[in-house]
Amino acid sequence: MAGGGGNGGIGRVKAGSRPPWVGLAAAVWVQVAAGSAYIFPLYSHAIKEALGYDQRALTMLGVGNDVGENVGLLPGVLANCIPPWAILLIGSACAFLGFGTLWLAVTKTLVMPYWVLWIALCIGTNSSAWLGTAALVTNMRNFPLSRGTVAGLIKGYVAVSAAVYTETFNGVLGNSPTNLLLLLALGIPTACILVMYFVRPCTPSLDEDNTTEHGHFMYTQISSVVLGVYLMVATILGDTLNLSGAVTYLLFGIMILMLLAPLAIPIKMTLYPNKQTKEKPTALAPSYSTDSFSGPDQESAEPLLGSNSTTLLPGTNDSDESTDLELLLAEGEGAVNLKKKRGPRRGDDFTFLEALVKADFWLLFIVYFCGVGTGVTVLNNLAQIGMAVGANDTTILLCLFGFCNFAGRILGGSISEYFVRSRMLPRPFWMMCTQIIMVVTFLLFATGLHSLIYVSTTLLGICYGVQFAVMIPTVSELFGLKDFGLMYNFMLLVNPLGAFFFSALLAGYIYDKEAAKQHPGVLEPSNCFGPDCFRLTFYVCAMVCCCGILVSMIFITRIKPVYQMLYASGSFRHPRSQQQLH
Repeated sequence: MAGGGGNGGIGRVKAGSRPPWVGLAAAVWVQVAAGSAYIFPLYSHAIKEALGYDQRALTMLGVGNDVGENVGLLPGVLANCIPPWAILLIGSACAFLGFGTLWLAVTKTLVMPYWVLWIALCIGTNSSAWLGTAALVTNMRNFPLSRGTVAGLIKGYVAVSAAVYTETFNGVLGNSPTNLLLLLALGIPTACILVMYFVRPCTPSLDEDNTTEHGHFMYTQISSVVLGVYLMVATILGDTLNLSGAVTYLLFGIMILMLLAPLAIPIKMTLYPNKQTKEKPTALAPSYSTDSFSGPDQESAEPLLGSNSTTLLPGTNDSDESTDLELLLAEGEGAVNLKKKRGPRRGDDFTFLEALVKADFWLLFIVYFCGVGTGVTVLNNLAQIGMAVGANDTTILLCLFGFCNFAGRILGGSISEYFVRSRMLPRPFWMMCTQIIMVVTFLLFATGLHSLIYVSTTLLGICYGVQFAVMIPTVSELFGLKDFGLMYNFMLLVNPLGAFFFSALLAGYIYDKEAAKQHPGVLEPSNCFGPDCFRLTFYVCAMVCCCGILVSMIFITRIKPVYQMLYASGSFRHPRSQQQLH
């Protein structure tokens, strides 16, 4: 087969030339660095005190923090135009410029107007979008047959990054917000520069029956869970006990060793290499470009399940079974005439504009909005929710939500991966299940009982994480990996939209209204106590999740034939045409 791609004959990766596990281990550090948007509370009070801002001005800075983190359309577009190292380099520059400006302001080295600081915070936290896109898109393409597991792992480390930064803040930075801002400005670029060579397109992992690979994923998941448990325990101990300097440095050193745990896999593969497994047939194992500028490989782009194709999936032995798969594909598209071309079918590679006009794209967006948009409302107001019901130590609540969010992402990726292979169960089924639990959870929150606040936070954190982990592979399975980076970042717009509608407009208004009732005569009361502070907000969130459940049912019914086609053989198979993974 010819070695050139569509643009100038750039060579394609040959099987076994570069395994993807080094890139996955490197992505762990990228994702931990990408969690800078989660730690705004650690330095926000320093900005308020140093610059003399009021609470309203500080709240608007928090909005800038959310906007910067979640508006990642530009890195999504560029993911198909420039290599991952370039995306990481741009993200590093954003962190240096944004957080460096905040450091100069807080240390009063330079005097800057408020709007400059707001933009600087947006730029700094926007580094998370660049880093997350590079790590996630690259590894989803390097492990195209284990999308749920990879998505859960990659985004799970982002969820636990807040605890990593908190442990660093308490352990080696002396609880200094200025030192933390300096770490963000210099540490994020340093970490990205050190690992950017390894976050790159590698030989795609196409052997699903490899027990060694399953063991590698299991080891990585277990090590990540151990890290999450350790960080939760260390954070609670640091918050409740007066630990000595030597102990905090010891805890920090153990954390660093745990973050290095995924490197054990590529080291083991280097010291004890396995024999190369047999290559998959070319109909099922497309060639992958080593460079993001490569064009499609026309020689290997024969249809897999086209109307004139005689290629059968493994396990089939006659034309009747091929016809059944074609009919499943037609049913998934809602068509009955396979000969009539209607553009890409669900499961093929869509461009962003092609996906944007599909009903399934917007159904997934609505389902995700109903779950994550309401969940982020609790996350943004968790400290006030805890104080309203008498839970004075809100640090434990935040730590608990963060760990459960992390656990939900790991579980969501793994469980959905298992059932989609064994039962061909569409992944959004788990989004529907978690939204059912979220309805009950919001009703528990609405009771305002102190005894239920920790149970409610645990349940909501897990459900919130599952929603995130399931959405990512669902997008890639329905619309392919060609413009996956852009589609994924478009879905992330749910977070600032949910924060605006349910947190700023709804929860903020109701909270201030109840606070005014409790403090008559006070112009701007700051605190509200009792279940009425958020009760109506929780009822509205429960109703929104009920709508999400109904939309989920419609969505699952529509895409069930697609999953039957994609996983008919018990493992992911490319549909009609080969995916072009850049």
